[in-house]
Amino acid sequence: MLGLDKMSNLAQRVIAGVLGATILINAIYWSEFSFFLLFAFIMSFSLWEFYTLLEKAGYKPMKRYMMVFNVILIIYIFLNNKNIEILIKTPDGLYQKIIEFFSITFYAIIIIGIFLAFIVKLYDKNDKQPFVNIALSILGLLYVFVPFMLFINNSWQFSNLNGILNVGFQYQYQIPLGILFCLWASDSGAYFVGRKLGKTKLFERISPKKSWEGFAGGMFFSQVVAFVLSIYFTSLDGWKWHVISAIIVIVGTYGDLVESMLKRSLDIKDSGSVIPGHGGFLDRFDGLLIAMPFVATFLNLF
Repeated sequence: MLGLDKMSNLAQRVIAGVLGATILINAIYWSEFSFFLLFAFIMSFSLWEFYTLLEKAGYKPMKRYMMVFNVILIIYIFLNNKNIEILIKTPDGLYQKIIEFFSITFYAIIIIGIFLAFIVKLYDKNDKQPFVNIALSILGLLYVFVPFMLFINNSWQFSNLNGILNVGFQYQYQIPLGILFCLWASDSGAYFVGRKLGKTKLFERISPKKSWEGFAGGMFFSQVVAFVLSIYFTSLDGWKWHVISAIIVIVGTYGDLVESMLKRSLDIKDSGSVIPGHGGFLDRFDGLLIAMPFVATFLNLF
């Protein structure tokens, strides 16, 4: 970003964070299409970063194949959500069978895609470790694609109108926005409180700068945001925002540590440099990658 490279790391972090947050908030609020397109891009770029990290470490993941596979799955997810949104309005219940068909088709695409990955590697004469590279390629889908897919999918919810449940299935912008607000509050609180007061190391072997004071700061600010969300974001019951906030702070902290472990094992400082002061998309969304499966499980159970 022009001119930011001459500023301090903190200034870069704040300016890039504000600009990035503005783009994300507007895309999420504007429409389901802008939300989906933006996060399809972020998901794809994050996956590309993950495979690039592996390549720098000497591995040969199936980057191009998996990126194509990723795009196919992204398109299918969006079409599936739109179909459910339309079909839920039919009075005869026929949509249930069609939804089941789409679910079965989705699993079929995954099975066929992974099966073809083995076939492609079977004909790759230059790969001396085909099974290792296939495993790392699939790991990219599990580590990056699945959490983002859950983030996107759980932004479409059954609505509750006048106490009647499941009257419609539609995009709820408050859910992805609320999750991101809790995540940003956690990250910012942990960063600034840890920078000012951090003394007790949280996990020095993996991330020397993280502290318990920073963790407490992240929890406090995230819970404050959750309280505000419980008042103004009514797509979910108020208490659910507090639980989501706690999940993001606790599990998301492990997400940060997992990505730090990944970079340390590959001897790489940042996953990328596309976001000044923040690194790459993997660095910016690492907490969400581990936390989102737990948030999605909570949303589907309650």
